[in-house]
Amino acid sequence: MNSNDPKHPWSRLAAAARRAPDDRDTAAPFGFATRVAALAFAQERKVASLFERFALRAVGVSCLLALLSVAVNYSALTGTAGTTAEEEILPTDDAVNVVLDLS
Repeated sequence: MNSNDPKHPWSRLAAAARRAPDDRDTAAPFGFATRVAALAFAQERKVASLFERFALRAVGVSCLLALLSVAVNYSALTGTAGTTAEEEILPTDDAVNVVLDLS
């Protein structure tokens, strides 16, 4: 069963479908958008769950805590906390030795 044979029924059907013009109207019917919007606003809101109720508040609190932590540690972030050349940690220093003060 060779589907590439021009006498095969599937090949003839596919060729006829490629030649058929498409005269369908693709626009939405009149008033469709208004009807959809009216149905969307007419539905009653369901009761929000406890998670939904506090989710935005939790995001706000977490943002405030992040800003507060940056403000408190600003001197450590900028490196101007009164460090001298002897206290500076070089990128080549071993992190375990620096933390445990094994030097």
